[in-house]
Amino acid sequence: QVQLVESGGGLVQAGDSLRLSCAASGRTFSRDGMGWFRQAPGKEREFVAAISWSEGNTRYADSVKGRFTISRDNAKNTVYLQMNSLKPGDAALYYCAAGPYPSTIEAIYNSWGQGTQVTVSS
Repeated sequence: QVQLVESGGGLVQAGDSLRLSCAASGRTFSRDGMGWFRQAPGKEREFVAAISWSEGNTRYADSVKGRFTISRDNAKNTVYLQMNSLKPGDAALYYCAAGPYPSTIEAIYNSWGQGTQVTVSS
């Protein structure tokens, strides 16, 4: 079992930056993929970004390309999501997830954190 704890959410203004963290513990060796997803009120959860622990290769949703950067610190078992030029449309509950490989597909991931709230005022 992998435990995931997100942090770093908060209230920011449009154009500001925020960095989310996801600390992983437990049987992380069996989960090479880490992903960030988000869910806004009344909307379905959507893919944001993903990264491989071993290779560091990344994937992004088109809506965040060029603004968000996912990275990992293997020594700390922590994945980050640097979010720049935030827009009101980025406001959501952000979840990190662990799976066998980095994917845009939610069903691939079998461990999820509780989420951290990001609010963006215009």
